[in-house]
Amino acid sequence: MAYIQTFKKNGCVFCQALEYTPDGEENLIVHRGENAFVILNRFPYTSGHLMVLPFQHAPQLEALTPETRAEMIELVTQSSQVLSKIYDPQGFNIGINMGEAAGAGIEEHIHIHIVPRWRGDTNYISAIGETRVLPETLDETFRRVLAAW
Repeated sequence: MAYIQTFKKNGCVFCQALEYTPDGEENLIVHRGENAFVILNRFPYTSGHLMVLPFQHAPQLEALTPETRAEMIELVTQSSQVLSKIYDPQGFNIGINMGEAAGAGIEEHIHIHIVPRWRGDTNYISAIGETRVLPETLDETFRRVLAAW
């Protein structure tokens, strides 16, 4: 319970993660670029679920500079390459949910999800019990992604 309550603060959780230094298991940031960063999803769909975000707190892509958008796509590419080395997934879901109607859980800070996928990786526990089962802890995922980065 302490784990969940630690991250139930007011304000943008992504901007708060950026304030932590050094990067590590506290903020789950695995890479900082010039305009954007890569972070593990604290509530992942699968092990290795990463997100790419701009440093700039903005709700939509058009609010970002072309350089920031380009760097974000490069970081998505690098993220999928790193995840391929670690997990050998059979595919990826890569996407952006802009706005609440599109499914954005945190709509005020644009982010791109990179989710490794395998055939048959959905199961009845997620569908019926609204519970996710992950084969490793976030700390272990963080260490593996960071080492491969």
